[in-house]
Amino acid sequence: MSAICSHTDSIELTELPDEIAGCEDCLAIDGRWVHLRMCQTCGKIGCCDSSPNRHASAHAAGTGHPIARSAEPGETWSWCYVDNVAFVVSGR
Repeated sequence: MSAICSHTDSIELTELPDEIAGCEDCLAIDGRWVHLRMCQTCGKIGCCDSSPNRHASAHAAGTGHPIARSAEPGETWSWCYVDNVAFVVSGR
């Protein structure tokens, strides 16, 4: 496990959308989620690894987009799936 994320150059998006209906993939299959994450490369909203379908990490694995941020109210942390490290994006 890395102490820092080496993929911050892939971050394109830092702000959450104004409205989030839920996990995009869960909504399509009438699934449920626990917490939401936003891909910081493309903005896709997916569910966390505590959710039954783990759509956010599946998106990262399938696309190579390494970083997602929490889409939960009041949370600002990001997670790098490659380096297995949480961090806060500053200065963006």
